Amino acid sequence: MLVKVFGAAVQGIDALVVTIEVNCSQGIRFFMVGLPDAAVKESHERIVSAVEHNGYRFPRKQVIVNMSPADIRKEGAAYDLPLAVGILASDEKIETGKLSEYMLMGELSLDGSILPIKGALPIAIKAREEGFKGLIIPKANVREAAVVNHLDVYGVENITEVIRFLNGEIELEPTVIDTRAEFFKEYTHFDLDFSDVKGQESVKRAFEVAAAGGHNIILIGPPGAGKSMMAKRLPSILPPLTLQEALETTKIHSVAGRMERGSSLLSQRPFRSPHHTISSVALVGGGAFPQPGE
Repeated sequence: MLVKVFGAAVQGIDALVVTIEVNCSQGIRFFMVGLPDAAVKESHERIVSAVEHNGYRFPRKQVIVNMSPADIRKEGAAYDLPLAVGILASDEKIETGKLSEYMLMGELSLDGSILPIKGALPIAIKAREEGFKGLIIPKANVREAAVVNHLDVYGVENITEVIRFLNGEIELEPTVIDTRAEFFKEYTHFDLDFSDVKGQESVKRAFEVAAAGGHNIILIGPPGAGKSMMAKRLPSILPPLTLQEALETTKIHSVAGRMERGSSLLSQRPFRSPHHTISSVALVGGGAFPQPGE
């Protein structure tokens, strides 16, 4: 039986819909095509263990999986959940009526629990753009993705919840977040505040001028003079982020996997401190698998 399940691939700080097509037929082999990397290919072992640990049987048939578009490289373990759901649906263990309405993403543990993923926010934005009714993702990422309005976002902890939900046996409660309230709640609260600095009046004046005028600033001095201490507090005197800037900043941190568990929207300007020996490649985020850099 041929079924289609929908996930997403993150490219840069945006997402692209990935259609996972699964067909079960007579035979005993497992094929996966569509430019999967090593982590995606290894999902077979994780899925077998997770499915059978939760009382289901991995199909003893020939299983062919195609991840479309086939010319886009699929990376990471976040495809475990849609792959598992597609395989079980193709084996008629899951009803297919709801599969076209939801996008699914999540990494599977061997016991079937669903682990956090990177890029939950851009994936949620893409799901809404493409007209999906809802998004099913790990519980740890649910607040991050629920920032997106007009999309039902469900956080799940185990693959059994997903299977029973798709079969109509249980109902899941979508997570709802007031984006503006979440944004304005924290944007004036700083763990490191410029008002904490005592003395250093000339340096403080230079920081204020740089912050007000949008200028660069260079700090020169011996270790322990307070350069890093003051630099860390600079965001507290910068103009606050707009809501659009906060969404873009959150997307970058989401893709880079720097979001704290349970966090939703970054409402403060970030401070980064790359080491002076950092390479130019690491600075811009390049390499074999490009991601946001410093």
